[in-house]
This record gives sequence, structure tokens and C-alpha cells, in this order.
Amino acid sequence: MRTGSNLVEAALNLLDGVTCFGEAFNPVLIGYPSRKDMLGITKDERDADPKQLWKALRKAEGLNGCRYFHDHDPRILDTMLDDPRCAKIILTRNPIESYVSLKIARATGQWKLGDAKHRKAASAQFDAVEFEEHLEGLQGFQIRLMNHLQRSGQTAFYIDYEDAQDLDVLNGLAAWLGVESRLTALPDSLVVQNPEPLEAKVANFAAMEASLSRLDRFNLSRTPNFEPRRGPAVPGFIACKEAGLLYMPIRPALSAPIRDWMAGIGPLEEGFSQKTLRQWKRKHTGHRSFTVVRHPLMRAHLALNAVLHRDAMAETRAILRKAYKLPLPAEGDAAKDYAALLVAFLGWLKANINGQTSLPVRDIWATQSAHVQGFAQFALPDLIIREDRLAEDLAYLATAAGVDAPPLPDFDGDTGEIKLADIWEPGLEAAARETYPRDFMQFGFEDWKAA
Repeated sequence: MRTGSNLVEAALNLLDGVTCFGEAFNPVLIGYPSRKDMLGITKDERDADPKQLWKALRKAEGLNGCRYFHDHDPRILDTMLDDPRCAKIILTRNPIESYVSLKIARATGQWKLGDAKHRKAASAQFDAVEFEEHLEGLQGFQIRLMNHLQRSGQTAFYIDYEDAQDLDVLNGLAAWLGVESRLTALPDSLVVQNPEPLEAKVANFAAMEASLSRLDRFNLSRTPNFEPRRGPAVPGFIACKEAGLLYMPIRPALSAPIRDWMAGIGPLEEGFSQKTLRQWKRKHTGHRSFTVVRHPLMRAHLALNAVLHRDAMAETRAILRKAYKLPLPAEGDAAKDYAALLVAFLGWLKANINGQTSLPVRDIWATQSAHVQGFAQFALPDLIIREDRLAEDLAYLATAAGVDAPPLPDFDGDTGEIKLADIWEPGLEAAARETYPRDFMQFGFEDWKAA
């Protein structure tokens, strides 16, 4: 609630038939600090059901609206965004300017200014952690707005802080709203509160410059992700019927040894729907859930073995040979150079995961990051176990769930007909990192084998 949004509101209220009712859904107040109600609805009534006030705003005579900030009542936001007859005006500002303005307002207690003679002066003290939290909140809110409007086929009128002082831009806004009225001058009830350069407004400006230089302004370090989203895969979950342990497998999974280990605790329960899994969770207070991630190179190796040897993959094999020229052996033959084939397969996987091939991203080679994000649509695992720590972490998990842990059966995690250890070479590590950068980053994998 600073000069920019106050100015836009004042301009809107100068247009015939248009009324902006202030911060209608601010949890602390209703519209303005001195108001007790809005359109006959009290703050208590609004807090009990914010849709009451939204309906009143829509039904009132004329074109009516309000200001909504990212920390206002979240229950009403989707209602606003989903309504195609609600015009969205999105006011933006340089985030460091916004942060400094906020700091000064908090220091002075002055949130808007009508005459410069009443101005209260103060310097802002820059705090790097606080600013990064401020920036993250702003960016997250703006991305949410943009994505929601994109999905619902709507557009907004974007206006920057500086543009709010441009008469032509404000009249362009009036035209976009479909009102005939136009402004002949800017509102004269408000003035800019802190027109000085940042250097004059920030007490520790040099420290701020040094801190901001660390920020990746253009997101250069971001790993682009075009992989399709995955669902929560609840039907594949395995639970102990009596004990509160739930396994969330990522295929190709270590289901056999883990199933045997869980069966040592007691009977198993499978074939869940989201409804029956909720019932299981309610029944088992203190339950613990887990998933197991394995090294991306091993994962690609096992996926290639599935492609080579499963009958259900015959069509996939034919496409990989013909369309993508992968050196897969003829049906019934063994690969002559499996290491070279695995490198070629990893190169194809990179393109497939990024949505650049005609074949879908199968669960057996999708990133484990995508699987865990899919789980999160329903429930996050309490523990993500690395395959090389399976025995230790399962024992810890059993203790946390209050059950005695049986010994983990002996098993060989490499179920391929050709063993990865027998054909390993350093080039495979580099190819795996090229294909699965997100999994290496998210789960902290080192090389599968030291050179």
C-alpha cells in the first residue's frame, strides 16, 4: 500500500462509474484503516466467508473492484482469478525499489503522502536474507498469477510503477476496461514519497551492491525442465497392513527385497486408491513413508535392459532402430558393444526426457525428481533412501515407526543380463550426468564408480 497502488486506485476512482474499494481482503482491515464495513458487510462477516463481500462487489452498481496483495486472504484469490468478468490489473515494480520503499514505510509509519511538507524521512537498512525472501515471495506470486491466467485463457493489464504516472497509460487502462470516461490530469492527492536515488535511501548501500551482485538475475544457473509431469502413482504403493510403513516405489524399483523385508514385519496391503490410502493413513497414526532412489547411471542401464529384453518393448525397439538409429542388436542377438550402446541410449534419453522425441517418457527412465514431485501431489515420502544405504536407512525407518526391523535380504541391485560393473567406463559417468542433471543435483549423487 504505497504510492504506486494508491495512485492507480485514485486514477480509477476518477473515472465515471468506476470504484476501487481499497484493500477489501486485507486480513487486518476492510478497505481502509478507518472503515468498519464495506457494502453493508462487516469485517467479521467477511472473515467468516470472503465470498460474501466478493458477491457484493460484483452486484453493486457500476464497475467495482479492489486491491489484492500477495499476503491478503488466500481463500478468495482463485475466485477472482477464475472469474473472466473480473478485469485483472497487475501492478509491478523493480523489486529492490519495492523492498526499500517497504523498509522506509515501516520505519516511518507513513504509507502514503499527499503533501511533501508532511513527509517523514528515514533510511532503509538492507538485509540480504530479508530481501531474498521478499524477492521470492513477489516472484512466486507473479508466476502464480501468470500461470493461472494462462490456463484459464485470460490476460491482464500489466502496469509498472513508473507507468502509473503516465496519463496516456492510465487512459489506455480505461479503454481496456471498456469505460468511456478518460482522465484529463493525474490525481493530485498523492505525491511520490521517496524520489531520491537508491544510494541516498539505503544506509548500507555498498553492502547492498555487493550482496545483489551474488543474485543470478537472469537465472543463468537454472536447468531447463521440459519433462512431462507425473501423477502420484498411488496404486503402486505397498504398505504393512498392521505396522505404519508405506513404500512408494520408483520404477525400476527394488520391490522384491523391500517387499520381502516389509513382509518380515507383517502382512502387506496393496492396490490402493487415494481414498483407501487416506483410510490407511488415518488408521496408522505415526506412520512413516519412504521411497528409494538409485544412481542415474544404474537406472539408465536397467531401463536399457528392459528395452532390450521385454516382449512389451518390441515396438519401442523397432522405433529406436529405425527412427533414431540406435545400434540395438537384432531380435534374439546380444549387444556387441553394450557400453557404446548405453552411451547412445543415454543420449537418446536426454532428448526424450526433454520432449524432443515421438515416444513418451516412460516411468522406468523418467527422472526420479519427477517421480517424487508426482508423489507430492498426494503425499511426500518421509524419507528418501539412497540405494547404497538401504539397510541402514530401513532400520532407522522401522525404529521411527516403532517396529522391530528384520534383516534386509541379500540382493543384487543390478538385475540386467549384462552387469554394469563389467562394462563400466568413465565415459558412461559423463553421459549420465548429461542426461540426468536434475537428479544429480537434487539427490547429490557422485560417480557410480570412481575412475
